[in-house]
Amino acid sequence: MTALFVGVDGGGTSTRCAVAGETGEVAGRGRSGGANVLSAPDPAASLLTALTAALEGLDRSRVAGGVFGLAGVARAETPAVQAWRAAGLAGLPVVVPDVLVAFCGATPDPDGTVLVAGTGAMAARIRGREVVRRADGLGWLLGDEGSGVWIGRHALTRALTALDGRTPPTLLVDLVAAAVLGRAAPAGELSPEICRQLTRQLVSAVYEQVDSAGAAWLGTLAPVVDDAARRGDPVAGDILDEAARRLSRTAKVAARDPRDGEGDAEGYGGPLVLAGSLLTEPTELARRVHAALGDRVPWTPARDGAAGAAALAIRAALPPDRAHQAHLRLLDRVPVSEER
Repeated sequence: MTALFVGVDGGGTSTRCAVAGETGEVAGRGRSGGANVLSAPDPAASLLTALTAALEGLDRSRVAGGVFGLAGVARAETPAVQAWRAAGLAGLPVVVPDVLVAFCGATPDPDGTVLVAGTGAMAARIRGREVVRRADGLGWLLGDEGSGVWIGRHALTRALTALDGRTPPTLLVDLVAAAVLGRAAPAGELSPEICRQLTRQLVSAVYEQVDSAGAAWLGTLAPVVDDAARRGDPVAGDILDEAARRLSRTAKVAARDPRDGEGDAEGYGGPLVLAGSLLTEPTELARRVHAALGDRVPWTPARDGAAGAAALAIRAALPPDRAHQAHLRLLDRVPVSEER
């Protein structure tokens, strides 16, 4: 009876789980809502839902280990253990930073740098498949610069300041109103009274949404900014340009190897993995980040953080050669000659 290994990648808006065998074949997958302890309303419930779906039809007594990639590791251990035990699994999972599973889900290399921009944002230097340096990832209130939440919050701010005249008009007023209230702003030039009414409605709706869905809801407005930028709105373009600059800076700071002191390291110590939906999908932000990083910076997109977490669980249990082959299979990188 071969063992099974669980890998979980818990983000701000979605959680993915993969269950893999000893050779890296995927036996089950599950998905649920956000599990970020800083922004999701019920991380343990999301983790359990993803776990239960991935383990459906499998013998849970075969599970020999698991790795959960979650933001805020110290606070995330409690919901991870709760979900693991509620799923009826023996032992305890290992909780690691979500950036580590994103990196391992893109490359089998032990060293490099990963930049994440999804609901949240951060970067980390990886050495020996451990995080040795990080930048940002401070949560929506104090950091996560360039993230979906950061972009959404700035979209709201710029729409509201345009309504009261502090900043120039922007297409974001109409698009934000449509996204938040379900209707666009009235056509034509807006009177001061309509501006005040629209402002009150937007502010009330935003606070209600954040109160009920958590701060991660702000990230749902990032596509609004992308849309406005594609239409040529300069305000939306400025938001995305600033987001790209901040993300590029975060990646460069994180890439400094602690062994090099505070001086800039040459390169990123290995592959530069770009992770998170805002960087792995064809967004305007991704295009701007690529430009900010420069043509000389080789990068690879993240693929499957849950598979990366499962690979880490396998590497902790199996001999290096077998674990490496399993990792390659999880990344679909086993040479054809070895598949036969």
